[in-house]
Amino acid sequence: MENKLINLKFKALNICVLIPTYNNEHTLKRVIDGVLSYTDNLLIVNDGATDSTINILKTYPDIEQLHIPKNKGKGNALREGFKKAESLGYKHAITIDSDGQHYPDDLHEFITGLENAENDNVIIVGARNMEQANIPGKSSFGHKFSNFWYWFETGIKLTDTQSGYRLYNLKAVNALKLITNKFEYEIEIIVKAAWKGVNVFNVPVKVLYDKNERVSHFRPFKDFTRISILNTYFVILAIFFYKPRQFFRALKKKGIKRFFVEDLIGQNDSPIKKALSIALGVFIGISPFWGFHTILVLFLSVSLGLNKAIAFAFSNVSLPPFIPFILYASVKLGQFISGAENNQTMSEMIDNFEVVSHLKSYLIGSFSLAIICAVISGGIGYIILNILNKKTIALDNG
Repeated sequence: MENKLINLKFKALNICVLIPTYNNEHTLKRVIDGVLSYTDNLLIVNDGATDSTINILKTYPDIEQLHIPKNKGKGNALREGFKKAESLGYKHAITIDSDGQHYPDDLHEFITGLENAENDNVIIVGARNMEQANIPGKSSFGHKFSNFWYWFETGIKLTDTQSGYRLYNLKAVNALKLITNKFEYEIEIIVKAAWKGVNVFNVPVKVLYDKNERVSHFRPFKDFTRISILNTYFVILAIFFYKPRQFFRALKKKGIKRFFVEDLIGQNDSPIKKALSIALGVFIGISPFWGFHTILVLFLSVSLGLNKAIAFAFSNVSLPPFIPFILYASVKLGQFISGAENNQTMSEMIDNFEVVSHLKSYLIGSFSLAIICAVISGGIGYIILNILNKKTIALDNG
């Protein structure tokens, strides 16, 4: 895409380039000049730099600048930059780091991505090739670590979640309630945006790692710890709030029959995968891991590559009305397997449930019952799903 055409698209789409900078005096001018060759819709946020940054910026009096007196972190610089950009009338901002690792000639990738998206409620993350020879090992590890947790938290697979080269819908991101100020801000913003329904996806970009001139302010121990704490918080929220809420909202909106047909039966997974997901859900739901059923079923379904929605749905066999029956059946089965004798009725056992005396029988019976029910439900599920799948194929071919 030619420079003039890119410049016209920046104007037409109301996009600016936002450069947050802190003590990158060796590369800042090159980055600014590179961007100016494509557009003058530029906003620079000086995050309290103490080197010659201020003198460099004085040579660009026509460029919109925001100066933060004291360094507060990249996240804070981006937050203030987004507010400023929206106040200037821009709809989107492309962020590019001032350390020289990003190529301005990749700006067109974000424009193309925006034009091809279904709507402009997007965050587009530049996906770097982290397998090239000059990428530091710690960066490659952090990259994979972050990608996995983002997928677990949102269900969205990105090939790069840490790149600072991004396009943001300003209205969407400025509406988010964000609490972080450092590097973890860029993780927080794409997780919370995804939870709010913003379309987050990748476009390919190049990356340059020049150890002789690049200055990174990423502190491996402190910042990695911050990111790990944030991901732990998001995983807990995802498991106990967002994923269950998403499930029940879809169930309420569509109704049980439509939800079953569209979200469970209608998914593209094979009958065997769906059946295994049913079996996993039933096994976890009956197992003795009370209080951890949700986290276990989601973790195992993700780890095993099974259908999370189906596994979660069938793990709810342990709904409160069914718990007494599950406990009683587990204890009785455990007593039968272990040879223990106990003639208590169900009501007597529930009214006077002695944990210690029944624990061995309960654990044995609970796992045994979970396995039996999982095999039966998975087998029945496979038969039904296989029949429905064949009918669907026949109707499509007919």
